[in-house]
Amino acid sequence: MWAVLPLGYGLTLLLALPAAGLLVRLFVVQHDCGHGAFFRTRSTNDWVGRAIGALTLTPYDAWRRSHNTHHASSGNLDERGIGDIDTLTVREYLQRSRWRRLCYRAYRHPLVMFGIGPAYLFLVRHRLPIGYMRKGWEPWISTMATNAATAALITAMIWLVGAGPFLLVHLPITLLAASMGVWLFYVQHQFEETSWAEDADWKMQEAALHGSSHYDLPPVLRWLSGNIGVHHVHHLCSRIPFYRLPEVLRDHPELNETSRLTIRESLDSVRLVLWDEDAKRLISFKDLRRHSLHSSDAEVAA
Repeated sequence: MWAVLPLGYGLTLLLALPAAGLLVRLFVVQHDCGHGAFFRTRSTNDWVGRAIGALTLTPYDAWRRSHNTHHASSGNLDERGIGDIDTLTVREYLQRSRWRRLCYRAYRHPLVMFGIGPAYLFLVRHRLPIGYMRKGWEPWISTMATNAATAALITAMIWLVGAGPFLLVHLPITLLAASMGVWLFYVQHQFEETSWAEDADWKMQEAALHGSSHYDLPPVLRWLSGNIGVHHVHHLCSRIPFYRLPEVLRDHPELNETSRLTIRESLDSVRLVLWDEDAKRLISFKDLRRHSLHSSDAEVAA
């Protein structure tokens, strides 16, 4: 990208797409290290994960703790809020004030969810883990060490190519990779037939197989995303490294259609923003409005 800058910035931006895809793949390696799945020993997993974290702008130890909480509570309505995307139930949304409803609508808007949100998460939120003090010093040490390593890399690159070229090259890679990563995480759990349950009825296997999608991607995208689309199997057994997930689908073909989501179907999931406790599925604001109108008509008729 740096080499083609003199030829025109359009070509540079075009090359940012595969570069961002490779950064996403690096994040998946870091992700597997966090699960102790990429190497035999925990120390090797952890140190490789920390090193990659300096490139992905993700404090490895703090992120690993949050992500493991996500695995332990995914699909549990009583354990939401750590390592996942905020999702309200219909009742919770209706009980909110007008202002808080507006805030939730803004949060779930695609421009915020896949544009502003990812940029904020990786450029700001991961730089200062406010709210982690109650969990000890480890998240702060992890974050500050990652910040120092990232700062050293940025300083070296600016010394090598200059501040302007560095920003023109690396900023679009970072922003694109952040949006790609958030999109993948979103569609892995936010789809119409996903599974959510209250704590008393929550079962890990049910949440894994039916609350996580099988995002069926073309081969190139599957490679760049490190097979993370086989997310239902990953949640069922997180110690399976990403490069062996296709083997599980091959050996257990019934899993191919379980919670399967195509690219076209995944685009429709963007509108799904509320969990309907009665219908046991995710719905849109439009669905809620339609349901409210039907309820009002029924009350008038009665």
